[in-house]
Amino acid sequence: MPGVLRAYVRGVDRFNYRLGRFIMYGIFLMVGVLLWSSISKTFFTPSRWTLEVAQFALVGYYLLGGPYSIQLAANVRMDLFYSNWSTRTKAWVDAFTVWFLIFYLVVMIHGAIGSLAYSLGYFGDAPYGFYRDLIHAFATGGIEAAEAKLGFIERSPTAWRPYLWPVKAI
Repeated sequence: MPGVLRAYVRGVDRFNYRLGRFIMYGIFLMVGVLLWSSISKTFFTPSRWTLEVAQFALVGYYLLGGPYSIQLAANVRMDLFYSNWSTRTKAWVDAFTVWFLIFYLVVMIHGAIGSLAYSLGYFGDAPYGFYRDLIHAFATGGIEAAEAKLGFIERSPTAWRPYLWPVKAI
């Protein structure tokens, strides 16, 4: 491996280690937010911001702390039997169980397509037809025709009220 690449990898490892050590204490931020949420709902007026802050903090905790835990080989796994199997047995089990994963992903994508259509203002039961019509309107009439095809665009019920379709499109 070239020296420049080796130095780059070492630099990334050092950065991930320091960032992971810092993010590790983010659990206290999440506990504080959830504790305030519970206290305010019990004794005061419920806070609207706590749910979103807790969700975003948890995502940051996982995304920024993940490389640190992988670097330390401390990722959480549930391999009660898998680690004791031979490589051949693992390959056969993986070849079989990957079909369950594929089925799950197809079901999730199908649901996501319907959810995205709903957030774009389509409230019917045929989202694929809606997308076909939306693409056809855009191709033949441009942005104005596509905007006319869109219905009431869904927004978040929080105080911030962002549009939800960009999140659901991801």
